[in-house]
Amino acid sequence: MRTFVHGATAWGVASPRRPSGVPGVTMAGFHIPDLRTIRMVPHPAVTLLVGFGAGTPVLDEAGGPRPVGNVAAGPGFGSGGAVLARGENVECVQVRLSPVVARAVLGVSPADLDGAVVDLDDLWGREASRLRDRLSGAPSWRDRFALTDALLVRWHQAGPPVDPEVAWAWRRIVSGRGLVRVEGLAVEVGWSRKRLWSRFRAQLGLPPKRAAKLVRFDRAAHRLTAGEGAARVAAEGGYADQSHLHREVVAFTGATPSAVAEEPFLAVDHLAWPGLSRSRR
Repeated sequence: MRTFVHGATAWGVASPRRPSGVPGVTMAGFHIPDLRTIRMVPHPAVTLLVGFGAGTPVLDEAGGPRPVGNVAAGPGFGSGGAVLARGENVECVQVRLSPVVARAVLGVSPADLDGAVVDLDDLWGREASRLRDRLSGAPSWRDRFALTDALLVRWHQAGPPVDPEVAWAWRRIVSGRGLVRVEGLAVEVGWSRKRLWSRFRAQLGLPPKRAAKLVRFDRAAHRLTAGEGAARVAAEGGYADQSHLHREVVAFTGATPSAVAEEPFLAVDHLAWPGLSRSRR
């Protein structure tokens, strides 16, 4: 486990040595003695939080504070800067699922999460609480990652895949860094625009245009966090100008680009998901 230090923030961070048995799944482990209030920055993945140990993180949402243990949140969760997280003695495995595999792993479409946090117990039943207990008793992070991955593999094998055309369209958006001509995706897969939009939204949890904006924002936000200037990020990231970047960052996070650049939620990625962090550059 390595230590992440960012201002007054000090977290323990662990990463698996081997990739997941499910393509499109990444994991990281966290031990945070004092999780000071941080902003939940939207991400283009379905996020699972499997907590164990004595501490329980709390999400501050519009409806008030909510303790969370084992939960799932859809792509873009936290949009508008409406969700903050805090807690003490937090220990958890965080899993990021590509929306392409999320339906199989969760047993429901990301669209069914409806932008909210959903208890994993409601999706996986007793297996969620059993996983939490096993993580608590595991002797190492290596064992915790192996336990988590074994469950993800089992659910993925049993779950329904998304349409190949939908998966292809998502991968085109990601590989194109959100800068693809969304209107041309239907032509490329040989579907009508209405059919692709409907299937994409139903199976991945957001429409193609929103997906492209989220992927583009995620790359821009991480470049800002890495210390790159807003003008350069805007020019190279597909934004019309710096004002356009500013508006989209505010729309996604409720904060300015300079404030988002200081978010620990983003800055920790170079340790937690080092390969993905490099690919954003």
